[in-house]
Amino acid sequence: MTRFKTVVAMAAASALFLTACGSGSGSSADGSYKLAFVQGVTGDAFYITMGCAVQEEAKKQGATVDIQGPQKFDPTLQTPVLQSVISSRPNAILIAPTDVSAMQRPIEQATQQDIKVVLVDTTLEDPSIAASAIASDNLGGGEAAFKAIQQLAPQGGKVLVVSVQPGISTTDARAKGFQDAVAKDPKYTDLGVQYSQNEPQKAAQIVTAALQKDPDIVGIFAANLFSAEGSATGVRQANKQDQVKIVGFDAGPDQVKALRDGTVQALVAQQPGKIGQVGVQQAIAALKGEKTEKDVQTGFTIVTKENVDTPEGQEALYKSSC
Repeated sequence: MTRFKTVVAMAAASALFLTACGSGSGSSADGSYKLAFVQGVTGDAFYITMGCAVQEEAKKQGATVDIQGPQKFDPTLQTPVLQSVISSRPNAILIAPTDVSAMQRPIEQATQQDIKVVLVDTTLEDPSIAASAIASDNLGGGEAAFKAIQQLAPQGGKVLVVSVQPGISTTDARAKGFQDAVAKDPKYTDLGVQYSQNEPQKAAQIVTAALQKDPDIVGIFAANLFSAEGSATGVRQANKQDQVKIVGFDAGPDQVKALRDGTVQALVAQQPGKIGQVGVQQAIAALKGEKTEKDVQTGFTIVTKENVDTPEGQEALYKSSC
């Protein structure tokens, strides 16, 4: 999962910065700021794309940045990565918390050491400790996913959400946006949310069992990459490709391949590059004592087989490397 030229993807407990970092909110001896970006998970195209933008914007701002993260989207693995980052004393940390509550205290420890914090993608129960929080409109993204299901299966029917795990702010919001939209259309029946724990095999098992119980399911909203991958496997195993329409979230290489192959019919693409770019801008502003924006929401694009090769579709796709 080595995607960035300046990244060292290591086990969480041994993650280290490549360069020495300054302390507090002041700049280093040469006048530049030292930033850190702690991903939700390494090797994910969403965070790769965000990291590329973080690097590019940091360079424009005359800052340096180190990027690292856990090997799984798990607060027990992200916490020691963050602790290592804190001990290296960067001026600011951009971080995608892997749990709204479990990561609250570890991130507060950074702010208590005069390190500026910017939340990117995901958030906390109390985000007030951060200088800024930048994220997609995940409620709107969930609603857009249902609109795609309406277009793909206009006759109505039963729909299911396959998400990651409870307590992740982004995927919880996506599921809520989807379910709230379903509730407004009497032609559709909401079968609820099931959780794959970010394991494609578990997502496949969920879908297989769901189709055995409700063989007339017409749509599945898969709230992230691994949920979509596993959902597609479950649909194939049930030989229901013509009946069940899958709408996935994100637009990395694997998702786009599934779209082209016809196993996923639509993707809700976020703007991870924009999130990373604005995250650096907000961090630098905070370090300079300038006004920051507490909450910044970015948009999304619905990508289908019909528009994936258009300029708009291509612009929305994620990167596998910088």
